[in-house]
Amino acid sequence: MSDEVPFHIHGEIMMRLPVKSLIQFRSVSKAWKSLIDSSEFVAAQSVLDTQPHHLFVWYKDPRGEIKYVSFVDDNSFPQRFVPTLPLSVKLPRIVGSSHGLLCLDGYHWDLETSEINFKKRLAVVCNPSIRKSISFVLPDILHVRHEMILAFGVCPVSIDPKIIQITQLPSWMDKKTEINNLWKVEVYSFRSGKWKSLSTNLPRKSIRIRQPQVVIDRHIYWCASCLDSGIRTHNVIMSFDITDESFKVIHLPDNLASHPSSWATMSKWLSISKLGESLVMLEHDLNTEGQVCCEVWKMENGVQISFTKLYTINAPKESIKAVGFRKTGGPIIEVNDDISEPTQLVVYEPNSGHCDDPIRGYSFNVNSYMETLLMFGRSDCSSY
Repeated sequence: MSDEVPFHIHGEIMMRLPVKSLIQFRSVSKAWKSLIDSSEFVAAQSVLDTQPHHLFVWYKDPRGEIKYVSFVDDNSFPQRFVPTLPLSVKLPRIVGSSHGLLCLDGYHWDLETSEINFKKRLAVVCNPSIRKSISFVLPDILHVRHEMILAFGVCPVSIDPKIIQITQLPSWMDKKTEINNLWKVEVYSFRSGKWKSLSTNLPRKSIRIRQPQVVIDRHIYWCASCLDSGIRTHNVIMSFDITDESFKVIHLPDNLASHPSSWATMSKWLSISKLGESLVMLEHDLNTEGQVCCEVWKMENGVQISFTKLYTINAPKESIKAVGFRKTGGPIIEVNDDISEPTQLVVYEPNSGHCDDPIRGYSFNVNSYMETLLMFGRSDCSSY
């Protein structure tokens, strides 16, 4: 770049360059290396929406083996590639994504003995764009009967990644259980390098959170159920503010609050997703022809939170389950004609139909992420 261009303008231009180019440009001069390595540059680059977006898909293939594949969410879609993940974690499950980072939950893999340690649960946060990762041993849960919900998000104010571990009593257990502590919430902050327990602003004991999560700005969202003596009474949304580390209940309109909450019903269930930078509720139900369809409801933030129906996803002669959305807004869905056969992951296009290159498998989980430099300069990260 010309020396006549002010240096701060160099920085503004470089923030919009691809991550791989930025890493190469560090060798141009000491000034550029210092700029690109600075925490201010990395933080500013991570919130710009100018970098390529990817879709990370976790699933089980027809043989039951865990697989994952990534797509660049642009005009080349559905061209796919298999990303490299850290070797330290086995049987990984995707927790969520935020600011270009993916969080995986799994078990420790001993490279020397080539064995899985099922007593050592790990959370692994990685940046697939620069192949950097860091692993954390997760705290033990309160009681063998507790359920664990793991969450992940990056605070947009401090750009501090955080892991949240929530242990809660299973909904099937009676309220007269001998376990006194029904909730425990622990937060790991990259900045502090420590786990801490939260003692205030915890969810009510009668609320049960269920995965998956959605991260929008400074909040993590989940579908949740309110229980009375172990029986679901209605649905709500639970949110966690990553910045001030507090929980909040968001009430749903009557049709969503009373809708069956679990996809185990096979025909009616409620789930949560992200469309652009908006939260959407996915109401799966039977249409007039007895086939599963999905109504998409967008949460509107105002003086009072409301929900607006955007459209209905119908797939003729197929059962469907919406699992995510492309950057363009196109729904990504599982379709299935025969419950004895694997499902297919496709992109639903109202005008042209499904994409021609589906993935066959089960239990699909789709997360989007953007290329960033987060974790590039951390000394405690491993390359993989």
